[in-house]
Amino acid sequence: MTPRDGFTVERIDVRILDIPTIRPHKLSFGSISRQSPVIVQLWLKGGACGFGEAATIGGPSWNEESPESIHHAIANYLAPALVGQDGGGFEVALARMDKACKGNAFAKSAVEMALFDAVARTLGQPAWQLLGGKVHQSLPLAWTLASGNVDRDLQEAQLRLEQKRHHIFKMKIGANAPADDVAHVAQIARGLQGRATLTVDVNQAWDGNTARRYLPQLVEAGVTLIEQPVARWNVQALKALTATLGGALIMADETVCTPQDALMLAREQAAHVFSLKVAKHGGLLRTRKVAAVAEAADIGWYGGTMLETSLGSAASAHVFATLGGQHHGCELFGPQLLVDDIVESQMPIADFALQLPDGPGFGVQVSLAQLDRFDRAREGKAPLHMDMGRQATTSATTQTTTQATV
Repeated sequence: MTPRDGFTVERIDVRILDIPTIRPHKLSFGSISRQSPVIVQLWLKGGACGFGEAATIGGPSWNEESPESIHHAIANYLAPALVGQDGGGFEVALARMDKACKGNAFAKSAVEMALFDAVARTLGQPAWQLLGGKVHQSLPLAWTLASGNVDRDLQEAQLRLEQKRHHIFKMKIGANAPADDVAHVAQIARGLQGRATLTVDVNQAWDGNTARRYLPQLVEAGVTLIEQPVARWNVQALKALTATLGGALIMADETVCTPQDALMLAREQAAHVFSLKVAKHGGLLRTRKVAAVAEAADIGWYGGTMLETSLGSAASAHVFATLGGQHHGCELFGPQLLVDDIVESQMPIADFALQLPDGPGFGVQVSLAQLDRFDRAREGKAPLHMDMGRQATTSATTQTTTQATV
């Protein structure tokens, strides 16, 4: 295909950032105190510059990709496959990336995101316009209570209710004994009774029998939505829980990554809701394909997060804004969990909902100074390899210096 004037991909740069979080964020498989998003900057010849992001949660502990592998895949395979090509042919660009590099959904999503941003800015349009048009002006915004402490979680929830920022709260469980987790959730539920909606994410921590025993207790405590209670491969347990659990909905997350996964879960009737995440689906277009399967199968959707900065969150908001069908809000709260952001101005939150940005592009202005501030490769900063709060490979002295400089 001959590149069109203004849409030829001229250059692609990629970097890893290290941004501390405002507090430890605890999940069933560990705890994080920083995020390391991979940022893509893409230039169109005669056109605009666009940005994309891929964020993992604590390195490769969520799935096979890490910030380092994402950076490597983009710099050495995906970028060479696209430079000189037509950036406006999104499906063709995805096909070229698939040919150059199998898998690596997170890496591909960051590049595709930058393509959409650049093309939309060149056209002077919001990205949602290129994705089918906006259906939603705002989405109810959830906040995750993951400090592990009841009093602190309730204080966080109370503050965000008073600020009218969130009245949907998700709890991360699965790291403790199931009975202890249920007791913890029940205390939070009692503290929020009648004022908020409560959901839980087990992050694959339980086997089928544990889920069958303890999920009814969570429902009795007041939980209305339960995310990925069993391992991603355990579709039969998901199917049984979906069929038999009353009073709450089962949401698939790690089990639904590709459109083929979505079709299989729909056929098996193994979920009430899909958690959509742009990174795990491999980009904005493939997120829409998963969502289309959900809508056709009468399965609801939820706008998930990988704790992105405002860049990745805005991109996700643009595609979520275009989706029909039954939805359960979103959790694009990643920017609020970071000590600082990489954009000039964050998306506003009002009346418990995220106000979806208009263009051009993703509707946020990336700060080059902030990119430089958090850039892992900046002078004097050693590479830092993190995996869910485990000891970094750099020395303790280097870690202390690193944290002091960001």
